[in-house]
Amino acid sequence: MNRRIAITITVIVAVLFGVFFIFPAAIVLGEAFWSKDTGFTLAFVGEVFSNPVYLEGLRNAFMLGVTSTLASLLIAFPLALLAHRYRFPFKGTLGALILIPLVLPPFVGAVGVKQMLGVKGALNAFLVDLGLMDAGAPVDWLGEGRFWGVVIMNALHLYPILYMNVAAALSHLDPAMEQAAQNLGCPPWKRLWRITLPLTMPGIFAGGAIVFIWSFTELGVPLVFDYTRVAPVQVYDGIKDLGSNPFPYALVAVMLVVSAGVFLISKKLLGRSGLGMTPRPKGRQNEVELRGVKGFLCSGVFLLVLVVASVPHLGVILSSVSGDWYGTILPSSFTGEHYREALGHPLVVPSIKNSLLYASGSTLIDIVLGLMIAWVVVRSDIKGRSLLDALVMLPLAVPGLVLAFGFLALSQEGRVFHFLVGTAENPALLLVVAYAVRRLPYVVRAAVAGLQQSNIALEEAALSLGATPARMMRRVALPLLGANVVAGGILAFAFAMLEVSDSLILAQQAEHFPITKAIYSLLGTLGNGHELAAALGVWAMVFLSISIIGAVVLGGKKGGLFRM
Repeated sequence: MNRRIAITITVIVAVLFGVFFIFPAAIVLGEAFWSKDTGFTLAFVGEVFSNPVYLEGLRNAFMLGVTSTLASLLIAFPLALLAHRYRFPFKGTLGALILIPLVLPPFVGAVGVKQMLGVKGALNAFLVDLGLMDAGAPVDWLGEGRFWGVVIMNALHLYPILYMNVAAALSHLDPAMEQAAQNLGCPPWKRLWRITLPLTMPGIFAGGAIVFIWSFTELGVPLVFDYTRVAPVQVYDGIKDLGSNPFPYALVAVMLVVSAGVFLISKKLLGRSGLGMTPRPKGRQNEVELRGVKGFLCSGVFLLVLVVASVPHLGVILSSVSGDWYGTILPSSFTGEHYREALGHPLVVPSIKNSLLYASGSTLIDIVLGLMIAWVVVRSDIKGRSLLDALVMLPLAVPGLVLAFGFLALSQEGRVFHFLVGTAENPALLLVVAYAVRRLPYVVRAAVAGLQQSNIALEEAALSLGATPARMMRRVALPLLGANVVAGGILAFAFAMLEVSDSLILAQQAEHFPITKAIYSLLGTLGNGHELAAALGVWAMVFLSISIIGAVVLGGKKGGLFRM
C-alpha cells in the first residue's frame, strides 16, 4: 500500500476519533475535575465517594458487573468445555442456537422476565397449581430491590459472548499438554484446574471484560426493573439539571476510569500470555464421541441452558399477544390487536423510520472508515498501524453511557457539537455519529479478518498488469472480502438499530425517538403500554435474529466479531 495514502488515512481517522471519541470522553472528565471558581478540583469526585447515595449506586453497579460476569462464566465455561471435548447428538445445531440470547435487547427482555418470574408471574402460578407454593406467600424470584433480576437478565443475555471467547481459546490449546498430564496420572478435575483453566484465561479475560463493562454500565435493564439505586440510572436522572449539577459528570468519570481499568488489565494479561501469540496447536485434538444416554445427557445440558435463556423471549412474545395475563401460567386470553395498535401508535412507525435513518447513516460511515482502517492495518508497513488498530478498538472499553453523556453535554447551546442538533434540536446527526463511533470496531475486525484471509498475490497481479489501485480495489480486493464487510456491516447496523444508552440519553423529543426509546416510552404508558412495547420488542427480536445469523454465516469464524 502506498505509504503516503496510508499515512493520510491514519491522520484522518486519528483526527475523527480525537474529535468524536476522545474529546467527548475528555469533556466528561474535565467537567468532573474542573470548577469555574477554583479550577482543577477533586471535590466533585470526592463528593461521589462521600455521598452515601452515589456510593451505593457505584457499589451496586460494580457488584452487578462482577456478579453478572461470574454468572455468565458459570454458564459459558461448561458449555464451551463440553463442545470442545465431546461429540454428541445435535452438537452443531445446539452450538448455533447458543446465539439465541443475543437476539433480544436486554432491557426488552427484562419485560418478559418480570412477567415470568415476578411475584404474580407465570412460574409462581405454575407452582401454586402444583401445590408446591402457598398462594398467599409467593416467592419473589427477582429479589428484593431487583438486584438479582438485573443479574439474571444480564447473564442470560451476555453468556454467549463469554462462550465464544472461551471456545476460541480452547480451540488454540495444544492437546499434548492435557494428554501428557493424563499419562502421568493427573485426574480430570486436577487437569481442568491446573492446565485447561489457566490456558483458557485469555479467552475468559477477553470475554469477561466485555461482559463486565456491559453489565457495569447497563442502563436499560435497571430502568425497566425500577432498580434506581445504581450508578447508570443516577446518571440518567442527572440529565434533568445537567447545566448546574457537576455530580453526574463525576459519577460518569468514575465509571469511565473503572471500565478503562478493567479493559487495560485484560489487555495486559492477554499480552503476557503466550497463548495469544502462538500458532494453532500441532497436536491433534480427538473429540470423544458420546453415544446413548451420555450423548443425550450432554445435549440435554445445552438444551436446558437454551430453554432457560429463552424465558425472556417467551415472556415478551406471550405479552405481545396477551389479552389479560396476571397471576396465571399463560395469558387468560390471546389477541393480535397489540400488533395492529402498535403500528397505528404515533410513536412506533416514526421511531422505526428514525432508527432506519440513524442506523443506515452510521453503518455507511463505519463501512467506509472500516475498510480504510483495515487496509492500513493489514496491507501497509507504517509504524503507527498497530496504534491505529488499538485506537479504533477503544469504543469497546468506553461505556456507551459515557460517550452519550459527553455528546449530550457538547451538544448544548453554545457548545462545539451544537451544530449537530441545530436550532430545531434534531439529534439525527448526533445519533448517527454516536452510533458510528460505538459500532466501528465490528466492521474493522471483520474487514481485517477478510484481508488476512485473502491472497495478496491476486491484488499484486492486477496491479502488475496495469490496473489502477482504484480498479484493483473495485474488481479484485472488494469482491474477495465482501462477505466479511457485509457481516461486520450487518452487525453494526443491527446493534445501531437497537442501541440503548445513546438512544435513551440523546433523543429527548418524541418525534426523534429511535426504536429503543419508543419501547421505553411505551413501558411507561398506562393501559396496554407493556403489551405494545412487547409487540415492538418482538419485531426487534426478529430483526436482530436475522441480522446475527446473516453475520455469522457471512463472517465465517464464529465469535470473531465479539473478541477484543
